[in-house]
Amino acid sequence: MRPLAALLVLSLLTAGCRGGDRRTDRVLAVTLTPAPGDEGTAPPMPPATAASSAVPPGSPGPRIATPNAGPPVDPARIAVSIERVAAGFTQPVLITHAGDGSGRLFIVEKPGRIRLADGATFLDLSDRVLSPPLFSYEREQGLLGLAFHPRFASTGFFYVHYNDKRGEHIISRFRVRPDGLGDPTSEKLLLTQSQPETNFNGGMLAFGPDGFLYIGLGTGGTAVALQQDAQNLGSLLGKILRIDVDRGDPYAIPQTNPFAGRGGARPEVWAYGLRNPWRFSFDRATGDLYIGGPGEFKRKWINFHAAATPPGQNFGWPLLEGTLCWQQATCVPQGIQLPIIEYNTYEDGNCVVIGGYVYRGQAHPSLRGAYLYGDFCSGRIWAAARNAAGAWVTAEAARVTALISSFGEDEAGELYVADINGGVIYRLTAKAR
Repeated sequence: MRPLAALLVLSLLTAGCRGGDRRTDRVLAVTLTPAPGDEGTAPPMPPATAASSAVPPGSPGPRIATPNAGPPVDPARIAVSIERVAAGFTQPVLITHAGDGSGRLFIVEKPGRIRLADGATFLDLSDRVLSPPLFSYEREQGLLGLAFHPRFASTGFFYVHYNDKRGEHIISRFRVRPDGLGDPTSEKLLLTQSQPETNFNGGMLAFGPDGFLYIGLGTGGTAVALQQDAQNLGSLLGKILRIDVDRGDPYAIPQTNPFAGRGGARPEVWAYGLRNPWRFSFDRATGDLYIGGPGEFKRKWINFHAAATPPGQNFGWPLLEGTLCWQQATCVPQGIQLPIIEYNTYEDGNCVVIGGYVYRGQAHPSLRGAYLYGDFCSGRIWAAARNAAGAWVTAEAARVTALISSFGEDEAGELYVADINGGVIYRLTAKAR
């Protein structure tokens, strides 16, 4: 039986989701639709045909080349376990590295601190971060994201995403001091965005293979009216943004951003139609992007953006919840990039999908090339990959007692899990079944 804390978090994270679909389905891998072109505007939402149905794992799908990805991995043959590597953290929500050869592991604490795995404080922003208790309505606000400049060893720059005391999104740059720790007085504000609700904030930051900074923002709340921002190119909410932090003041717009120069559209928008891109990651071998985030009443899912796919993709929210029509009995998922994986919200104690990483480490060859993701409440961890036919397949690899708030990756490509309630950091280990 899950601890009471898990039940409390479940009730909070699914606030506003009463009357949901409680059918018990297995996790489904779905076929990937052909990549749409750069239409530039949201697709219409007239009632017509039902959304594309999900297909069970192993069904054939389109083959998409993944250079340098290696041979196909079979998720059903992977068994994952976790080993404790550090503890004593307060609401850890992200684990990452600086890419500077130091091997340091950085843990982001939601109340406003960035700490090292040995417990030392790298940066303390608690004086400017809104930090509500974990078991409160405002639980999803705080210090949410951290990304180190691709040339951090020479620039000393790193970037954070947090909610300030007013609840607004803040994207800022900081610099390290001569002693190698972050300087809280060096903050340079890059971007602010008001947040209409305290939940579904997004919060991820990551540098892509192109050297640009990618930023995830959620739609906020459960109100239907708010969700339309995900399809509104004039809003930054419900989007992944892309900016060039090496040019401009405070940043420049990459020339290849899909909506740059288009009237009524924000030039920072790189992809849209997202509910809450809480955690996303780039496969370090292929450049493919995986996006995990919760839905509303029925489905949780993983979105996928292949490295070769043009920017400007529409991932469908709020027309679709996963592959299901959200507010209408029927809908037309035209020009939409469907998720590669989805599952029912209330299946076996699940509540919120937590996007992870493709394993590219050396310690566990059986895991190499598999995408690992999990669920916040049930503690289930799944492995997913394409099979030889090009179809996405997924299988449960572990069930842990941690309340998984985030996966993480170190400099060597080994993967980690953060337990937000216990304050523990675990390393993933694996063996072939």
